[in-house]
Amino acid sequence: MLFRPHREESHFFRYLSLIAVALLVLTPMVATVLGGFKTLGELRVDPFGLPERWRLDNYIAILTDPWLWRLLFNSLVIAGATVVLTLIAGAMAAFTFAQIRFFGSRMLLNYILLGLLFPAATAILPLFIKLRDFGLLNSHMGIILPQVAFGLAFSVVLMRGFFRQLPAELWDAARVDGCSYAAFFWKVTIPLSTPILATVGVFVLVQSWNNFLLPLIVMNDDDMYTWPLGIMEFQGEFSTDWHLVLAFITVTMIPALVLFVFAQRYIVAGLTGGAVKA
Repeated sequence: MLFRPHREESHFFRYLSLIAVALLVLTPMVATVLGGFKTLGELRVDPFGLPERWRLDNYIAILTDPWLWRLLFNSLVIAGATVVLTLIAGAMAAFTFAQIRFFGSRMLLNYILLGLLFPAATAILPLFIKLRDFGLLNSHMGIILPQVAFGLAFSVVLMRGFFRQLPAELWDAARVDGCSYAAFFWKVTIPLSTPILATVGVFVLVQSWNNFLLPLIVMNDDDMYTWPLGIMEFQGEFSTDWHLVLAFITVTMIPALVLFVFAQRYIVAGLTGGAVKA
């Protein structure tokens, strides 16, 4: 009873800080959505207020443009292939480091985790040269393979922690039945790892979907552009149609928000599943 006021006070400041963070995140998102319903003149006069008249012309112009649907197809292909390859390579590497002991495993793991220290932007120039040498410029694989490479370190960290907390009795029982490491991985580990696979898949998908710099460097043909590059259509030499830009950004955010809403339960379970063992 004596500590109840302190507990209530801590809850109050916790909720207050969460509300402040939520407002900080939601304010630009709401302003972006509302800006898509305004004209350019109204947006310059009152960028954060409600529209005087709700106009759907901006969103209709975007959704009825065939070229933008082509960009959407490119983004879906690139993001889907990136997720699949990252999950396969990351899961096999994480399982190896979590369940198999071999000489140099710790050093090799630390070498892979060094990728978390360097952002992808620092490697743009040497990456462009390598992609040019391999003939991967202006192709989907020129974006997919670098995204998989830069996403492996983060994927291995999350999946390795989850794999390590699986009961050791499962492997003992499988070994008694003559199960190999490969069979144990595909038949036991993967079916039990849906939360962490969904978590990594969502993060990789959103990162690939929002990637702007790498497709800008790799792609030369307009028909090969990804969805985020479509924003350049509304930027002219002397002016920018900001109302169309905001409407385009709103449409771009919808798939990521919907995916997070439906995968939220798996994301929480995946992030907390590897918290016991590291």
